[in-house]
Amino acid sequence: MVLKETQETEEIIRRVAALDIGKAELTCCVRVPDDDRPGRRLQEVTTHTTMTRSLVGLADQLRALGVTRVVMEATSDYWRSPFYVLEAAGFETWLVNARDVRHLPGRPKSDAIDAVWLCKVAERQMIRPSFVPPADLRRLRDLTRYRTDLVNVRTAEMNRVEKLLEDAQIKLGTVASKLFGVSGRAMLAALVTGERDPKRLAQLARTVLRRRIPELEEALTGSFTEHHAYLLGRMLARIDAATADIDELDTKIETAVAPYADLAARLDEIPGIGPDSARVLIAEIGTDATRFPTAGHLASWARFAPVTQESAGRRKGRNSTGKGNRYLARTLGEAAVGASRTRTFLGARYRRLARRGQKKAIVAVGRSILTIVWHLLANPDTRYHDLGPDHFDRRLNPDRVRRTHVRALEAQGFTVTLTPAAPTGPAPAA
Repeated sequence: MVLKETQETEEIIRRVAALDIGKAELTCCVRVPDDDRPGRRLQEVTTHTTMTRSLVGLADQLRALGVTRVVMEATSDYWRSPFYVLEAAGFETWLVNARDVRHLPGRPKSDAIDAVWLCKVAERQMIRPSFVPPADLRRLRDLTRYRTDLVNVRTAEMNRVEKLLEDAQIKLGTVASKLFGVSGRAMLAALVTGERDPKRLAQLARTVLRRRIPELEEALTGSFTEHHAYLLGRMLARIDAATADIDELDTKIETAVAPYADLAARLDEIPGIGPDSARVLIAEIGTDATRFPTAGHLASWARFAPVTQESAGRRKGRNSTGKGNRYLARTLGEAAVGASRTRTFLGARYRRLARRGQKKAIVAVGRSILTIVWHLLANPDTRYHDLGPDHFDRRLNPDRVRRTHVRALEAQGFTVTLTPAAPTGPAPAA
């Protein structure tokens, strides 16, 4: 047996506090050493409201007791107020996953008992903190997440428009590839204002869509009524309002990400990553690579790595990745799909893995993108260098390739003789 050193330490946190947080109040457990009896611990459990004034008073009490670390569970969004107040007061604040500190089954359960249990686990360093970005990145994250939500709202409204047109037997979406392009939007606006003549509506087509005017006239022939016009007007108004809000958010996000412009530019060089995706990556992952010791830690945190389930030597489950940050997962998924259409290393990797399933290929390429992002974060001087779409082919052993093909032909009953091809260079001068 060979013993290996681990990263964990057995040091007890001398003065620690734990919070069991609810919407209106929280329970605080403090554990400190007993100066009169060495090796023993003193414990106090108190209840406080979650109002700001009460939290400031709690911070003063913890400071008087010499508490250095405050641990709390990630309960809905109720943890934010205590976390921000205690963080501003200078405490080392830890936000932990409630699943990691789940109480033992068969034991009584109350807010006080939960706070004591969390405090005992925290003082022995048997838990790990969740990633909470600093205040400036939290503001950027609020902006990028709200933008994503608005894009979802706008997309849902666009889908309602398509359903409404189907109800009115208007098949504009089958002819125009972009229903909300310049031409499609002009036709929709005309329908709202009362135009029903398919020929006049088709004449609103622009550029290349004018080649399909006969098809447009056929597609715009339906049963569009005033009822449809009213609903379509409301839907278009909501789409325009969402678009205006998104444009305004883009301006705010650009200002907020300005201190990280160099990092955003380097992330933008990754295939599939655009300016918007780069901003989301900075907001969700942060800029401190030391928070994730390796690229594997980052992939595991983002749930882009399979979860190991093994018992008694047998693997269980289907090695699913689990649920992680949905905003980050969406961005990585979109980036993976975008990279799949390129003639790059990531595109070739997607195409090689797509035969096993597109979802698996997206997750694998998303993890590769995360690995690249980690290296860019770890070294400010690093720039992305594409390995090329032929990277996998160049790494193949020529002898192994020949043996594989020869065996495949021999298995079909052929006798294979390999003869080197003649050189194909220019003919020698006479």
